[in-house]
Amino acid sequence: MWDILLDRLCRSLIRQGSLVLHLPGGTEHRYGDGSGVPVTMRITDPALPGRLVRAPDLALGEGYMDQAYALDNDDLPGFLALLLRNAATGRADWWRFPLARAHRLWGKAQEWNPAQRARANVAHHYDLSGALYDLFLDQDRQYSCAYFKTPDDTLEQAQAQKKAHIAAKLRLKPGMRVLDIGCGWGGMAITLARDHGARVLGVTLSEEQHRIALDRVAAAGLSDRVEIRLTDYRAVTGQFDRIVSVGMFEHVGRPNYGTYFKKVRDLLHPDGVALIHTIGRSGTPGITSPWISKYIFPGGYCPALSEVMPHVQTTGLFTTDIEVWRLHYATTLLHWRQRFEANLDAAAALYDARFCRMWRYYLISSEMTFRHFQQVVFQIQLAQRQDAVPLTRDYLYAAPEGPQRPVAVDAAKDRRSAGV
Repeated sequence: MWDILLDRLCRSLIRQGSLVLHLPGGTEHRYGDGSGVPVTMRITDPALPGRLVRAPDLALGEGYMDQAYALDNDDLPGFLALLLRNAATGRADWWRFPLARAHRLWGKAQEWNPAQRARANVAHHYDLSGALYDLFLDQDRQYSCAYFKTPDDTLEQAQAQKKAHIAAKLRLKPGMRVLDIGCGWGGMAITLARDHGARVLGVTLSEEQHRIALDRVAAAGLSDRVEIRLTDYRAVTGQFDRIVSVGMFEHVGRPNYGTYFKKVRDLLHPDGVALIHTIGRSGTPGITSPWISKYIFPGGYCPALSEVMPHVQTTGLFTTDIEVWRLHYATTLLHWRQRFEANLDAAAALYDARFCRMWRYYLISSEMTFRHFQQVVFQIQLAQRQDAVPLTRDYLYAAPEGPQRPVAVDAAKDRRSAGV
């Protein structure tokens, strides 16, 4: 029965391209219009067809992790691209989530992230061995979308360009107080302090990130200008000239959007500017992949813009700019995947082969979602006053983007002017 239902599912989904499916009993099926390079899937676990029919998204990821199926030439990028290109046509997008309404209700419950749950969710992913992230991130440990000006940019160049682009949007001046919500391993905080003379408070819920960020700040000689706290953003008090948050909003959860933007408003100086950088959906609201929720980012959700802006509007903040980055993250993920694959032996030594298959599936499925399934990055610039930034974007391109020379500041004068 399950083989028949899986055949029907595949016929309804695969209309473009070419998929060759081998079932455990030896039956072969072909799907699609025969165009492109054929992708061949060989199911070896007799239980997998039933799992694919009942929960396709979860079963595909777990099946790859557990080697319940094999792909000729291990062509996971081609396989997932084929599925997502067809799903993006909208004819059979139900295949990913057969119980879509239940997933939506369950997803919102999972996204309710009070401080204790938020800390546990963060630990699931970000408290993995720091050595793992060394295997595929750039030297500054930027674990978010890079900004590629040309296809030939290295990952290091593109991540430096990302930080410079964000700094330009913040309109920084030496001595400004900056809050970095979700500061990661401290790369953005260090850059803003070293290259722009800012005084930065970075907050994270990851103990591993907190430890490494403190060490990096001390090694950079910036302990008098950068503070890293292990705390929830909701516990921060005071006012800041600038607020930046890169790759953290995906972990806030829809039930907490109102709280998040009210906190940004309350912490932002009357002349202040905030920049929120987050993964999002270019289309309508959707559902987080059950596989991603279970194995990679519990409690996470990437919103449509229509889900975010109503909460901004109720705060009284001005939306001064929204920029959409389309394929930049796909390219970033490709760089990460290539570096990870080049270091598979080291990754397996840290964890095991199943973990390596899980991580590879995560990187490739994320890349293909950006390439083929309406995933984008939003940069939302907010201010207390509508004239807090120039009226055109010319200021962003007035000087070459890239790392700036360290700014020399009078720390004592800086503290006096800030009233601390």
